[in-house]
Amino acid sequence: MLYRAMELTVGTALRAVFRPKVVGADNVPASGPVILAANHVSFCDEVFSAITSGRQVFFFAKAEYFNAPGLKGAAMAALCRGLGQVPVERKDTRSAAASIDVGVDLLAEGRVLGIFPEGTRSPDGRLHKFRTGVARLALRSEAPVVPVGLIGTREVQPPGTRGWHRAPLEVHFGTPLVFAGMQERERSARVLREITETVRADVQRLSRQDYVDDFAVSAKLAG
Repeated sequence: MLYRAMELTVGTALRAVFRPKVVGADNVPASGPVILAANHVSFCDEVFSAITSGRQVFFFAKAEYFNAPGLKGAAMAALCRGLGQVPVERKDTRSAAASIDVGVDLLAEGRVLGIFPEGTRSPDGRLHKFRTGVARLALRSEAPVVPVGLIGTREVQPPGTRGWHRAPLEVHFGTPLVFAGMQERERSARVLREITETVRADVQRLSRQDYVDDFAVSAKLAG
């Protein structure tokens, strides 16, 4: 109910103010499990990919958002849960594996899971190498992967800022990619990378970014 209320109020207001150009929204199935795989250049990517998709989108969120102490922490946790945020730990490989399991469970419920396969926001605006979690999710769940290209969100909220600015904004939803009947091939590193690169190539085409064949490193880690 909280998500629906936010969609009708905040979502409507954001669409009216920023007027995003939305292309291919009908590529997002109206029902059933879907993985939205998007580029990631700004904090607001999550917001605009969700409010233009036509469905409630669940995203992974840092577990710290759910564990903060006091009334403020409780309010934050309630808000995150109400908006469909899913808490995950991000400190080690076991946490990454657990997040895949959580994602598969959500997809089994017919939900839409939004992910950013780069793993973190791009530090330089270019598209960086994708991690293979998107392939693992697709193989285990057999859910279609809809590539998403976000254009202009870096200008809406530039790196290191909190305020949002009106700027030309586009959200492109690509043709769904289906990898059904291949679950047993998850053990192949080559297959995982091939599927991941297929998704990456479509996201790059939609986002029109330059590509760098290296994993992104967050600004905090780089500093």
